[in-house]
Amino acid sequence: MATVTRLRGMLTVPEVCAELQISRSTFYDWRQKGRAPRCITLPNGSLRVRRTDLESWLNAREDAA
Repeated sequence: MATVTRLRGMLTVPEVCAELQISRSTFYDWRQKGRAPRCITLPNGSLRVRRTDLESWLNAREDAA
């Protein structure tokens, strides 16, 4: 049960892209340049982004206008 709960707090790359309204290629470009949110690489090679890491990443880019 703990694994299911933990995975609920993780997003796939398509989910992150949809939320940020960016293309997958943009996400991977940002990732290559070190500008994407922190990712977790699963044993099968797929990526996940923790919801908390995405929120922190967005907060760090917030304008102080």
